Amino acid sequence: MKNRRVSLIGRRLAELIEILEKQLDIPPIPEFIEMIHDAGGKLYACKATVDMFHLKPEDSCDEVEKVLTVGEFYELSAGAEIIFT
Repeated sequence: MKNRRVSLIGRRLAELIEILEKQLDIPPIPEFIEMIHDAGGKLYACKATVDMFHLKPEDSCDEVEKVLTVGEFYELSAGAEIIFT
C-alpha cells in the first residue's frame, strides 16, 4: 500500500509541476537541466535524497556529475560565488 501512495503522490506532483511550468512560462525540467548543463553549470544529486528514495546514481539524468553528501557539497562549493540572474 505504501508504494501505491508514493506512486500516486509522484504522479500528482508531476501534474502540478507541469501546470506550474505553463503558468510561469518556464521550460520543462528536463529542458531546464539541459540548458544549465550546456551553459557550463554543474549538477549534483543529493546523497540523502538518493538514499531516501532507494535510488542509484545511474538513476540520475546524464547531466548529473556525481552524488554528493552535504559535507562534500560544502567542500566543493567553498569560496563559490552565488549569482542570481
